[in-house]
Amino acid sequence: MTKHWQAADIPSLTGKRILITGANSGIGYHAALKLARKGAHIVFASRDRQRGQAALDRLHTEAPGTDTELAILDLASLASIRTFAAAELAQKRPLHVLINNAGVFAPPKRLETADGFELQFGTNVLGHFALTGLLLPALQQAAAESSYRPRIVTIASIAHKRGQLNLNDLQSKNYGPMRSYQQSKLANLLFAFELDRRLRASGSTILSVAAHPGVANTNLFLAGDHSPLQKTMRNAVNHLLGILFNTDSEGALPTLYAATSDDVQDAGYYGPQGFQEMRGEHVGPAKIASQAHDTEAALRLWQACEQLTGVTFL
Repeated sequence: MTKHWQAADIPSLTGKRILITGANSGIGYHAALKLARKGAHIVFASRDRQRGQAALDRLHTEAPGTDTELAILDLASLASIRTFAAAELAQKRPLHVLINNAGVFAPPKRLETADGFELQFGTNVLGHFALTGLLLPALQQAAAESSYRPRIVTIASIAHKRGQLNLNDLQSKNYGPMRSYQQSKLANLLFAFELDRRLRASGSTILSVAAHPGVANTNLFLAGDHSPLQKTMRNAVNHLLGILFNTDSEGALPTLYAATSDDVQDAGYYGPQGFQEMRGEHVGPAKIASQAHDTEAALRLWQACEQLTGVTFL
């Protein structure tokens, strides 16, 4: 019987710097914990200093002696992203892995970022687009200093399969909580694949890959502004998810695989191999909906992201 890849198979990451957005909870936290245990220097990005520090303290309790730093980064604010990226590049340190993990899930009402973008598209897509572009010099530095191939890992979702990219309504003026979320996760995949094409065309050795956690029992489902009844219902559903689906620790496995496995391919997309890709300890290539292969849509999305964020690269 073939042995399935496990977190124990992560190679030594001593000397590698890894930035994880949304690292203070859920999948991001468990990915940070396991990568730190393998010797990586973790840039622990959180939009809230108090919650970020509390999570970092927890990590140091669970993994004493690990090498981490707290970074304050709000992906719903282009100003915050620019400030963080400028400070990061000023230190002239290489970045070996960027994990675009943070996300917003289906607020019941349409909300906006600091820049007036619909919150899910603005955070899940535009925030990570801008961050990736602004941090590209640090990834290129890592590529230039060794034979190691730096990686950009973008977290998508099985929800992308029902997503449709409406280029005339990326800001979801006609808002539906799940429809907007599905569009943002489809856009994450289109971005990851278009980024790969552009990296290859430029001759870069940087990898652009994607992963999804299946259906993980994380606090993403509970976060947000909900009525008491909605909170009660979401708590009940979250309890059911905890019984039926992955824990957030198990849900981190595809992220860890995409970030570290030697078997990862350019433009790869990875997830659990259980029923309907919803759970399972076996990680492998995930199924990609046909709309995520639309290169014309990916190009137009890229152009829209450049226009909306003011960040251009590759």
